[in-house]
Amino acid sequence: MIKVGILTSSRADYGIYLPLLKAMLADKIFDLKIIVFGTHLSKLHGNTITQIENDGFPIFAKIESLISGDSAHDIASSYALTTQKFADFWNEKQSEFDIVFALGDRFEMAAAVAASIPFQINIAHLHGGETTLGAIDNIYRHFISLASKFHFVSTEAFALRVKELLDSEQKLVYNIGSLSLENLDNIDFLSKEEFNDKWKIDLKLDTILVTVHPETIDFEKNKDYSAEISEALEQLATEYQIVITMPNADTNGMIFRNSFNKLAEKNTSIKIIENFGTQSYFTCMKYAKLLIGNTSSGIIEAASFQKYVLNIGNRQKGRLHSNNVINLPFEKEAIILNTKKYIAEKYEGENIYFQAKPSLKIINILKENYGSIF
Repeated sequence: MIKVGILTSSRADYGIYLPLLKAMLADKIFDLKIIVFGTHLSKLHGNTITQIENDGFPIFAKIESLISGDSAHDIASSYALTTQKFADFWNEKQSEFDIVFALGDRFEMAAAVAASIPFQINIAHLHGGETTLGAIDNIYRHFISLASKFHFVSTEAFALRVKELLDSEQKLVYNIGSLSLENLDNIDFLSKEEFNDKWKIDLKLDTILVTVHPETIDFEKNKDYSAEISEALEQLATEYQIVITMPNADTNGMIFRNSFNKLAEKNTSIKIIENFGTQSYFTCMKYAKLLIGNTSSGIIEAASFQKYVLNIGNRQKGRLHSNNVINLPFEKEAIILNTKKYIAEKYEGENIYFQAKPSLKIINILKENYGSIF
C-alpha cells in the first residue's frame, strides 16, 4: 500500500486535485490522507472544508495557521506560523506518508513544504515550472519545486524549466497536462434553471464571470487597480450581468473585497460569490459570455470552454497561455473596450494544457516507482 498525503490549503487547489482524489480513493493500493489548512478553515473565505467533507473524502488533519489581516506583515506572520504548525505535524506524523502532494504556489503551501525538508518527506509538486512575474507566488512555486522529489507539470516547456531550476537531468519530472481539465469530463454541470435555483443568478442573461486577485509584487498599487476595475465593472453592469468570485488571502486582498461589496450593494446586476465550489464555478464559466480577471482558471480552463479571457495586470505575466487570453493593463477604458470586442466571440483554438487522463498517469507513475523510490 502506498501512503499518500494531500496538502490542500484553498478552494482553488482542491478543485484541481479532485480527479486525482477520486481516482486514488477508488484504488485500494492507495491509503489517502488529506491535510486541510489555509483558507479552507477561514470563515471569511467560506469555510470551504465543508466542500471536502460533503464530497466524502477522508480528512486526516486540520491545521489552523492563518492570521487575520492582509498586510505584508500579516502574510509573513501566517507563513511563520504555518511553518511552525507543520514542524510539529511532520515531527509526529512523518511515518504516515510515503509521498505528499503539494500543488501550485500559495505562500501557505510553501510554508508547509518548508517545514517538511528536515524530515525528508517525499514531496510531489503539481504545476511546477510555471512563471507568474507579477506575483510573489512565483518565488513560492519555484521553492516548492526545489524541495520536491516528484514533479508533475502541465506542459513540456514547464518540464524543461523544472529541470533547469533543479540544475540536473532530473528523471522524476513528468509532463501530464493539467489535472483541472480532467474535471471537465466528469462534472455533472448544472442547467441554467438549477443554477438559478441554487444561487439566484440567472445565466440566461448575458453574464461576465470576474475573478480578480491583488497584485503581490507592486502591492502598493492595488488601491488604484481596484478603482480601475471597479469603475469598469460598474459601467459594464449597465449592459451585462456581472458575477464576481472573491479573491483568496493575499496582501491587500481586502481592498478588492471591500470595493466589490460596495459595487454589489448599489447595483443588482452585480452578484458576489464567496465560494461556488467546482461544479457551480465551471457551470458559470460554461454559460458566461466572457471572463475578466487575473486568475489561473482563466489561463488554464477557459480555453476548453471556448471562452475569451481578459487577463488584467501583471499577476499572470510570463505564464504560457492559449490564444484565447487577451492581456490588458488595469485600465478602465481598455477593459470596457475589449469586453465589447470579445464578448460575442467564440474561441475556436486549442488548449495547450490539455492531455487525456492526467490522474491515471500520476497513479501509474507512482505504482511503477513504488519499489525503488519509497
